[in-house]
Amino acid sequence: MELEADHGGGTKGLKQQVCQICSDGIGKTVDGDSFVACQVCAFPVCRPCYEYERKDGTQSCPQCKTKYTRHRGSPPIHGEQVDDGELKDLGSKSATHPAVGIQDEKHKIDRMLGWESGSGRKDYFPYAASRPSMSGELSAASPGRYSMASPESGSRATIRLGDGQREYAAGGFGNVAWKERIDGWKMKPEKSAAPPSVSNAPSEGRGGVDFDASTDVLMDDSLLNDETRQPLSRKVPIPSSKVNPYRMVIVLRLVILCIFFHYRITNPVWDAIPLWLISVICEIWFAVSWILDQFPKWFPVNRETYLDRLSLRYEKEGEPSQLACVDIFVSTVDPLKEPPLVTANTVLSILAVDYPVDKVSCYVSDDGASMLTFEALAETAEFARKWVPFSKKYSIEPRAPEWYFAQKIDYLKDKVQPSFVKDRRSMKREYEEFKIRVNGLVAKAQKVPEEGWFMQDGTPWPGNNTRDHPGMIQVFLGHSGGLDSDGNELPRLVYVSREKRPGFMHHKKAGAMNALVRVSAVLTNGPFLLNLDCDHYINNSKALREAMCFLMDPNLGKSVCYVQFPQRFDGIDKNDRYANRNTVFFDMNLRGLDGIQGPVYVGTGCVFNRTALYGYEPPFKPKHSKPGFLSSCFGGSRKKKSSRKEKKNSSKHVDPTVPVFNLEDIEEGVEGAGFDDEKSLLMSQMTLEKRFGQSAVFVASTLMENGGVPESAEPEALLKEAIHVISCGYEDKTDWGQEIGWIYGSVTEDILTGFKMHARGWKSIYCMPERPAFKGSAPINLSDRLNQVLRWALGSVEILFSRHCPMWYGYGGRLKFLERFAYVNTTIYPITSIPLLAYCTLPAVCLLTGKFIIPQISNIASIWFISLFLSIFATGILEMRWSGVGIDEWWRNEQFWVIGGVSAHLFAVFQGLLKVLAGIDTNFTVTSKASDEDGDFAELYLFKWTTLLIPPTTLLVINLVGVVAGVSYAINSGYQSWGPLFGKLFFAFWVIIHLYPFLKGLMGRQNRTPTIVIVWSILLASIFSLLWVRIDPFTTKVTGPDVEMCGINC
Repeated sequence: MELEADHGGGTKGLKQQVCQICSDGIGKTVDGDSFVACQVCAFPVCRPCYEYERKDGTQSCPQCKTKYTRHRGSPPIHGEQVDDGELKDLGSKSATHPAVGIQDEKHKIDRMLGWESGSGRKDYFPYAASRPSMSGELSAASPGRYSMASPESGSRATIRLGDGQREYAAGGFGNVAWKERIDGWKMKPEKSAAPPSVSNAPSEGRGGVDFDASTDVLMDDSLLNDETRQPLSRKVPIPSSKVNPYRMVIVLRLVILCIFFHYRITNPVWDAIPLWLISVICEIWFAVSWILDQFPKWFPVNRETYLDRLSLRYEKEGEPSQLACVDIFVSTVDPLKEPPLVTANTVLSILAVDYPVDKVSCYVSDDGASMLTFEALAETAEFARKWVPFSKKYSIEPRAPEWYFAQKIDYLKDKVQPSFVKDRRSMKREYEEFKIRVNGLVAKAQKVPEEGWFMQDGTPWPGNNTRDHPGMIQVFLGHSGGLDSDGNELPRLVYVSREKRPGFMHHKKAGAMNALVRVSAVLTNGPFLLNLDCDHYINNSKALREAMCFLMDPNLGKSVCYVQFPQRFDGIDKNDRYANRNTVFFDMNLRGLDGIQGPVYVGTGCVFNRTALYGYEPPFKPKHSKPGFLSSCFGGSRKKKSSRKEKKNSSKHVDPTVPVFNLEDIEEGVEGAGFDDEKSLLMSQMTLEKRFGQSAVFVASTLMENGGVPESAEPEALLKEAIHVISCGYEDKTDWGQEIGWIYGSVTEDILTGFKMHARGWKSIYCMPERPAFKGSAPINLSDRLNQVLRWALGSVEILFSRHCPMWYGYGGRLKFLERFAYVNTTIYPITSIPLLAYCTLPAVCLLTGKFIIPQISNIASIWFISLFLSIFATGILEMRWSGVGIDEWWRNEQFWVIGGVSAHLFAVFQGLLKVLAGIDTNFTVTSKASDEDGDFAELYLFKWTTLLIPPTTLLVINLVGVVAGVSYAINSGYQSWGPLFGKLFFAFWVIIHLYPFLKGLMGRQNRTPTIVIVWSILLASIFSLLWVRIDPFTTKVTGPDVEMCGINC
C-alpha cells in the first residue's frame, strides 16, 4: 500500500488499500470515502470482514484489540441502539481520520543514499587473502583483515564544509542523498491526518516499508493469530497487598517526622545549645534526603517479556530475520588494570550471543592505544572461530569461557548429545591454550622497549605515544571474512582507537563512547546500541532479545530511549561486606523509577535507541481524554477547538534549554522557508553538519531512523570516513557532548546522559530477566571500593554545580516530577556526608562532656521517639517484602551508607568544590578488574592505605574512647548517672555498629592489624583521652570539707 500525498498541502488520498484478512479491496462508505473499520489504528479491513467480526467474531480490531463501533449502514447486534446524531458523528470521524496503511518506501529508500531499508547488511569486508591492507597491516592482522590509521602526528584532520572528496557518488552520499531525503519528506502524508505512529522492526525480507506503521499489517494470513498480535512485554504492578501498606507506612512516617521535629525545635537543650543545634540541622537534612530517596519508589513495577512472541513476529521460518541490528560497544583503557583476558571473555560472550549473526557488530574501544589489547583481540578473534559454534551447538550458559568452565555445577544437566563430553574437554583444552597465549602477551608487555613496540612488518606501532597517536581501526571479523570452524558466519568484530593529540580535550570515557557512536554509524549503523564495560560479559545469551521485546514493540518502542539491565557481579564474598552487589539500589530504587519515567542510566548493561542519543525528541502522542460533562452537553466543537489550541501551544511548554531535534520539525523548516529546493537543501545540510560534524556520510546516517548502511558503498571509502569521524578536531564547534551522544562535564557521564534524555520526554525501561543478563567484577577490597565510590560521588558533585543540575535544569519540559526527585537525589547525596560526619561525632562528644542533644523527655515524647524508630524499621521491612531484597543485603547497604558517607563522599565534596572554585581537576583511578588468583577472596583481606580511611578510623576511635570514658564516669559517679548514660551509649553504639565492616577491613585476615592502623589508633586515642581528661577528669571534682563549719568529722 502507499499513501499518496498532495504536495500542495491538500487532503491525502488512499490508494491500493487491501483488506489484510481476505485480500479484497477495502471498499467505500455510503459517503464515498474509503471504509475505515477501526478509528484507533485504522487497520485495513473490508466491510464484509468487519461485519463478520462484529457478528460472529471477537467484535474487536485484529490489531489493537479495540472494540469495533457501529458504522452507518451496519446492522445493530445484540440489541445495539445508536441514534442518528451519534451515527453522524461516527461518519464524520471516519472522514477525518483516514486509515494509516504501510507506505511502500522501497523506491524511496533506494534513492536515499542507496541504503538498505531495515537492518539487512551486506558483506562489506570479505575475507580475501589477496586483498591488500589500507595503510599497512597492524600487528596481528592477517592479510585478509582491513585496517586503517589516520594521518601521522604532523597532520591534522581538516574540517571543511561540502568537501567534494567525501561525496561518494558510488555510495549515494553528499548533496544528492540529502536532496533525496528532502524529497522523501515531501512524500509523507500530512501529520495531522494520521494517528500516533508506532515503531516496527527493521525489515530485510519485506523490501522497503514504512517502519512507523504497525507490524501486524505486514503479516500474512497464516501469522494473523492472537500470538503475533499480542504485546511483546507487559508491565506487572506490585500486588496491592504489598505496596499499599508500604505507602501507608511512608505517609505515617512523614507525619511522625513532623511531630518529631516540632518537639525537637520547641524543646532546646539550653546547657548544650551548640550540640542541640547541630543535631537538629543534621536531622532535618536527613529527613529531606529520605524524602528525595523514598518518594520515587512510590510506584514500583515489574515487567514481563515474551520472547516467543518476538520470534513469531520477526522471525518467519524460511525468511531472513527481521530483528533489528545491534551495535555493541566494549570500552577499555589500561590493559594492565583491565586484563586482556577479562576483555576477551566479554568479547567472546558477545560473539556467541543468541541473535542473528548478521545483526550483531562488536566494537572494542581501546582508549589507551595499547598494542597488548590489539594483539589480545586478534587472538580472541581466532579462538572465537571454535568457541562460538560450540556455545551455540550445546546452548551453554554463560558463554564467557572463563566463567563457564569455573561453574561448580553439574554441567551434564539437560545435555543429551553423546558428543558433548568429548567436545567440552576439547574446548576446555583449547581455552587453556588460548589463556597461555594471552598471558604470554601480558608478560611480554610488562617491559616496554625504549624504542617502542613494532608491528610484524617492522613499522612502529602507531600508539607508542598514548597521548599523541593517529586514529586506528581494524576489522577482525566480517560477515563473509569471519567464518567459524563449521563454516558459518561470525558477527563483525572491530578494533577502534580514536586519535589523540596534545592540546585537545578528549573527555575520557564519554569521548570514547561518542567516537564509537560515529564509527558504528558509518560502518554498520544499527538502530540500537548496547554498551558494556570490559569486565561485564553477557551472562544470558538472550539478553538482546529481552531488550528487543521493549524497543521493537509496536506500541512502546518509539518512546523508549534505552533499556537498562541491573548490574550483577561475580567474585563477591558471601557476606558482601562492603555492599558491592548494591542490591537495594538495583532491586528497589530502579524498580520504583520504572513506574514513573524509567530508571537512570548506570553506565553499563544498557541498550540504547540510537535516535535518542542523537538528541531527537520522542514522537509526540496526544492524549485522548474522555468527553466531560460540558462536552456532552454542548457538543464536540468546544473539544475540537481546545485540541487545536493545545496543539498550537504545545511547543510553548518546552524548556528552551532542552534541545528539540525532530525530523518533522526539520521538514517544516525546509518546506516553509520559501526558498527554492537547492537553497533550502544546502541550508538544511549545513545546519545538520554544524550539529553533527563535517561528515556528509555520518550526517546522512543520522537521518536513517531504522539504521542500515549503503549497499553500494566501498569498504575503503567507509573506512576512510570512519577514520575521519574519530579525529581530534571532529567535535569542534558541534553539539557532541553538549546535546548529542554521551554528555560531557562529569566523570559520571551516565547519569548526565540519561537525565538529558528524560528531560526531552523519553522513557526508559528496567528489564530484570530471571537469569541475569550481564555480570561483571567488583572491587571487593576496601580501599578500591572506596575509590570507586569516590569517583561516583565526585561525578554527582560536578553535576550539582553545573548548568545541568536537576534542581534548575529542564523545567517546562517533559521530565516528570518524581523523576526529577530521583535525579536531585543522585546529585546531592554526597553533601549528606557533612551532616553525617557531624552526627557521628556527636555521641563521642556527648560521652566526653556529659552533655546530651535531647532534654529529659516525658512519657508522651518517648512514645513519639519509639514510633519514629518503629516506622523506620517498618519501612525497611515492607520495602524488602515487595522487592525481594534480603535483610542482610538491606543491612549491609545501611552500613556502607555510613562508611562511604564519612569517607569517599566527604572527599568528593571537597574535590568537587576545588574543581569548581579553583579549577583543580582530579583524575580518577581505573578500578582494578583483576581476577582472584591467590585464593578465594584473597583481595578482600588485602590492606591498601589511603587517605579515605582517616575519617572513619577517627570516628571509630573517638566513639570507642567515648564509650570507655562514659562507662568509667558512670562507675565512678554512682547509680544515678547510669540513666542518662544509656541514651548516649545507644547513640555511640549506633555509630560503631554501622562502622563494623570497616573495622573488620582494617583488621585484615585472621585479625592481623596492620602497623599503621595500630599507630593511628594509639595516636588518636591518646589525643582524645587527654582532651577528655582536660574537659572532665575521671574523678569527681572535690574542693575539700569546710573544717570551720562542720568539724574534723564532716
